[in-house]
Amino acid sequence: MRTSDVFELLRDGRPRTRAQLAEETGMARSTVAARVDVLLRMGLVAPVGGARSTGGRPPALIAMNPAARVVAGVDVGATHAVAALTDLGGTVLGERRAALDVADGPDVVLGWVTGAIGELLAETRRPAADLAAVGIGLPGPVQHSSGRPINPPIMPGWDRYDVPAHLQRTYAVPVLVDNDVNIMALGEQGTFLPDVADLIFVKVATGIGAGIISGSRLQRGAQGTAGDLGHVRVSSGDGVICRCGNEGCLEAIAAGPALAGALAAGGLAVDSTAGVVDLVRAGDKAAVQEVRRAGRDIGEVLATMVNLMNPSVVVIGGRLAEAGEHLLAGIREIVYQRSLPLATEHLRIVASKAGAQAGVLGAATMAVEHALSPEVIEAASMHT
Repeated sequence: MRTSDVFELLRDGRPRTRAQLAEETGMARSTVAARVDVLLRMGLVAPVGGARSTGGRPPALIAMNPAARVVAGVDVGATHAVAALTDLGGTVLGERRAALDVADGPDVVLGWVTGAIGELLAETRRPAADLAAVGIGLPGPVQHSSGRPINPPIMPGWDRYDVPAHLQRTYAVPVLVDNDVNIMALGEQGTFLPDVADLIFVKVATGIGAGIISGSRLQRGAQGTAGDLGHVRVSSGDGVICRCGNEGCLEAIAAGPALAGALAAGGLAVDSTAGVVDLVRAGDKAAVQEVRRAGRDIGEVLATMVNLMNPSVVVIGGRLAEAGEHLLAGIREIVYQRSLPLATEHLRIVASKAGAQAGVLGAATMAVEHALSPEVIEAASMHT
């Protein structure tokens, strides 16, 4: 039994005595005491008071210490960036936002990220040595193992750029990078659906993608492209050429720009996803019908995913999800119609509760999970 195994028990936040830890782990009390002493010296656990005494001095209760370190979570979108500093329990300690165009390139964007993290550390009076890890989400395909974007369509100058190395010039900590929808899935699950082990998070905005969590683990696939449902061919897309060069992709007919283009062709003054959402909220009949149609097209692809993955929950997020029930209604109509009855018997299709915070919360979650992973805990305990 390793030091990290004792720590894993304490991550649930419930204080325990050394005797209780010995009982739960089956380890000798002396071994548990040695493991706890290491964790105390690392600062990852702390005494929180005494348990009820049966005579003599009350035994000390030990619990995880979320304030021991901090992590940074960063969500970079096409036209915005958000950075947050959280403790090891995921509590947000500070946040920075900026209107930032990812097409300005990595030097500009990551320069802002580096500065924002520094400001947040200063604001919360935490030294850089307290920073345990940085998590970043980017709006394009990412090779998670290296942290490098791979041929991202809306990110000129980013292809195979070494994002971790850039940030590590300033902060000598692990830097984890993933695509935006994967971190949104982590943020939604960690904050609002912690007991759901199987879910699909669908982002509908400038593009369409899905983050897949199965068996409580994020599924990235062999090269990190799992969940790229925006480039699945749909029956109503015949003759429509996608920006990827293929014909009939879901994104080419159901993402925000496609809807804005269709409505503009019909004479409405709209040129963005936000404009489509505004029209729907204002009750424009053509916009409502277009969003519901997009929901049915998305539902066509999701029905296949539901049959294959059998999730408990499908969460719809992204800018177009702010159009509300009209998008969800179209999705539900087709998913419940075309998926297997057993797969949909207890399936919930819901709007994101995390909303615009999903990405930054998920990036912080990714950083925390790395910083508190058994491998990292064991390595650190060897030097304590």
